[in-house]
Amino acid sequence: MFLSILLILLFLLVISFLLIPIVVVIDTATNQYYVQLKGLAKASLESHKDELIQIKLKFLFLNFNFYPLRKSSVPDKKKKRIGKRKISMQTGLRLLKSFKIKRLYLDIDTGNSIFNAKLYPLFTFLNYKIGNFNINFEGKNQMTLYIQNRPIRIIKSFINF
Repeated sequence: MFLSILLILLFLLVISFLLIPIVVVIDTATNQYYVQLKGLAKASLESHKDELIQIKLKFLFLNFNFYPLRKSSVPDKKKKRIGKRKISMQTGLRLLKSFKIKRLYLDIDTGNSIFNAKLYPLFTFLNYKIGNFNINFEGKNQMTLYIQNRPIRIIKSFINF
């Protein structure tokens, strides 16, 4: 009886991990850059006054700071690779298609007013088809990208042929 309840709970836990949304956010207006497993973990890229960047990791109730550009004091050992695994182009496209773009906003100024004028019809067409694209002549550049996926869709993109 106890074993069956434990197996059912383990099965429900695995199913819930497969359905947790993975969120990728890039927002240049508010300087937010992070990858998040909703309610479980979050890795955000932030600026730091002494180092150039820091990665702030949050896992459940634990917080860690990681500085990727800091030189390691541990000497690198030569790693022996057993074999490389290549992903085919078709599998890579299926993987990209599994991501859902929830929000996309792009407001750019190239600095060249003639090139901005040439991009204007393209961005008008993209507004109709994809998202919110703007050309400005004021020198402002801004991008907001909010992408969502689930681990089950990622696994499914590798399995389906």
